[in-house]
Amino acid sequence: MASLLQRPTADFDPSMGLLRTEHFQLAYATNDIDRACEVMRDRLGIAEFRTLEGKTPAGGTIRVELAWAGPIMYEILTATGPGSGIYIGGLDGPGFAMRHHHCGFLLHDEGQWQGVLAEAERSGFAIPHVSETPGFMRSCFVDVPEFGHYLEFLWPTAAGLEFFANVPAN
Repeated sequence: MASLLQRPTADFDPSMGLLRTEHFQLAYATNDIDRACEVMRDRLGIAEFRTLEGKTPAGGTIRVELAWAGPIMYEILTATGPGSGIYIGGLDGPGFAMRHHHCGFLLHDEGQWQGVLAEAERSGFAIPHVSETPGFMRSCFVDVPEFGHYLEFLWPTAAGLEFFANVPAN
């Protein structure tokens, strides 16, 4: 189906603010990723995910489930052990929890990456997490306290773009 709504393209300009780039992802943190995937499948129509697992920089573990639904990539994430607080710190309390964690923005080049870092600093926003997986992707979380969630900026290499292209479309 053709798009009903013609949307402006994202022309990134750090001097205009951090939201002036390509928003492509919504992410949710959970304390039970299998149940969260079940909710997405049974109640929201997203049945197929691609898994990404690994170590946090502090030595804990992280698991991410990714799925496309139209032009938006949905991410469900969980973490345990050292360094997991940045991912699941807002999931206090007993029982199952699934909460909005971040909006993901795609960066195209080094200039945009440097622009994000400079604009976050200029605006007084903390960058509590920066990650680089050589040959795959560079990313950071920017904490905008008024939102109650992070903004994540991702700058993938060709291998990272290929990984995203192979995330299942639902």
